Amino acid sequence: MTSGDPQGPPYTADMTHDVPQTRASDSEREEIAELLRTAVEDGRLDAGEFRDRLDTAYAARTRGELDALVGDLSPASASAPSAPVADADPPHPTSGRSSGFGLGLFGGFSRRGGWTVPQVFTGVALMGGGLIDLRDARHTRGEVRVRCVALCGGIEVLVPPRAELRVRGVGVMGGFGTSQEGTPEPGAPCVVVTGLALWGGVSVRRKARRDDAARLDGADNERPAA
Repeated sequence: MTSGDPQGPPYTADMTHDVPQTRASDSEREEIAELLRTAVEDGRLDAGEFRDRLDTAYAARTRGELDALVGDLSPASASAPSAPVADADPPHPTSGRSSGFGLGLFGGFSRRGGWTVPQVFTGVALMGGGLIDLRDARHTRGEVRVRCVALCGGIEVLVPPRAELRVRGVGVMGGFGTSQEGTPEPGAPCVVVTGLALWGGVSVRRKARRDDAARLDGADNERPAA
């Protein structure tokens, strides 16, 4: 490039990775996004660099593009995404990987199945949607905070019927609603849901799992008539 050439974009991913043709998965994009968030919190990236790299991460098609986004960060905050497994992802993920962020940008995100819930999880739906299902999740803390931001989008949060639930969200030209059905049990996890719904909606519900509901119905049917 000569000195008279126009300046390029703020950040361009290096495409010289060893396996640039390996397709990236959604979980790998989320992993890199989490590493970038850690880097900006540690001061290794400024806000502009973070936005540029985050946009590139969600648009990346190959693992080579993703690896280039964190190649100049310290090992403490960046490492290459794990290699993809041969089997297809199950419809209800059961990975133990804990991710603290979900983004539905003109699309959707979901966290369900046997995932590990971090102490704080943030879900953002921008012209998209999200599902945060805590019913089968593994809780490592007694209290979990879920922050929901719905901008012209929607997020649904499902919690077990016996969990303690506190909802403190705000709806502006939108709704931030909750269903308090169910009775909390002593020692059950406490779920605190906060956030904002702007021209969108956040729904928080206690809901039994399908197999639990079927088991309760069966028990009712087996009771002798009075």
